[in-house]
Amino acid sequence: MNQSVSGTDRPVDQLLDLSSRVATVTGASAGIGAGIARRLAEAGAAVAIHYRGGKSEAEALAAEIAARGGKAIAVHADLTDMDAVKTAFADVEAALGPVDILVNNAARQTHSTIGEMSAEEWRGTLATNLDGVFNATRAVTDAMVARGAAGVIVNISSIEGLHPALTHGHYATTKAGLIMFTRAAALEFGPRGIRVNAVSPGVIHREGIEEAWPEGVKRWMDSVPLGRLGEDEDIADAVLFLASPASRFITGANLVVDGGITCTPSF
Repeated sequence: MNQSVSGTDRPVDQLLDLSSRVATVTGASAGIGAGIARRLAEAGAAVAIHYRGGKSEAEALAAEIAARGGKAIAVHADLTDMDAVKTAFADVEAALGPVDILVNNAARQTHSTIGEMSAEEWRGTLATNLDGVFNATRAVTDAMVARGAAGVIVNISSIEGLHPALTHGHYATTKAGLIMFTRAAALEFGPRGIRVNAVSPGVIHREGIEEAWPEGVKRWMDSVPLGRLGEDEDIADAVLFLASPASRFITGANLVVDGGITCTPSF
């Protein structure tokens, strides 16, 4: 059944059920991506855990999911290489079945002012954060359209796509572009039954962040209405909602998950 209408007759306790679905999460060996992979697996999806450099972490996560009764594999690809992406998705289909859900989470973030940034750093950030998303999206949508199947894509953007931060100009530019790419893809693929949405996290807790960035954490904690840093699970739950039949009439949206920081006064 078309994903855009499926779920209308489901009991409420089944609206987040992803049984029989196959999901691929890029950049899922650690952090937010790993949290998303765990949550989708808990909802019943078979999950492909994409990695570029974290092979052991991705394989350990796949083993963890399997030990809990789920189904998962680790898959490697340089997302900036379209041929490598196509090979990776062919491997996923051979192991788990055709991909129904794609979560574009992989991203590169470095720190540099525009005035000091090298052309290589600029291009490298755009390549990972935009070219990689384009390549994965093309691979998945080409396959979905060819088999006449509905599906879901969730792009992980950032509140920096709405409000830039110093030394993050290149990263913020890509995240703003990703929000617009989400809307453009939703417009194009909606008639095919493919929904495309974005999630924009705020600051997410990671081990050592308080020691590495004490002034930033303090500024955040002094301002955020909900009074805490985000957690991986906060983003994972937003992705689960957008990947599930509970959001069947939502496409082209950008769900901000930031504890309310973007609604605080800027003057």
